[in-house]
Amino acid sequence: MIVLPPEVGKTFEAFPATSRQMLLALRQLIFDVASENPDIGDISETLKWGQPSYTTVKKSGSPIRLGVPKPGGFAIYCHCQTTLINDFAALFDRDFKFDGNRAVLFADGETPDLEKIRLLILAALTYHC
Repeated sequence: MIVLPPEVGKTFEAFPATSRQMLLALRQLIFDVASENPDIGDISETLKWGQPSYTTVKKSGSPIRLGVPKPGGFAIYCHCQTTLINDFAALFDRDFKFDGNRAVLFADGETPDLEKIRLLILAALTYHC
């Protein structure tokens, strides 16, 4: 596992235990997808709006954020001015819950289909390719 920057680690520690494990799994998936595709390159992990944010160093993609929405559960967020969430919803509308054009939402305790989420992450990290 990639070492968490201290400020990002504190944010993960503050997430509810019911969401933390899956958010860390999504984090790992982001790094896995990046390492499998040379067009993506290195990932920068920082905080944006208090949420862990993942951007491609060589600007090949659009940022991805992970967090806990106000109603609970956990989410993966994409930039709302991209077509990423709408494109993903067109493929998997019945499989996931969406927050408009900005996020895929999950309930506490839910184990998302990571192979499908992998497609969203790949699309985000190669958005500008």
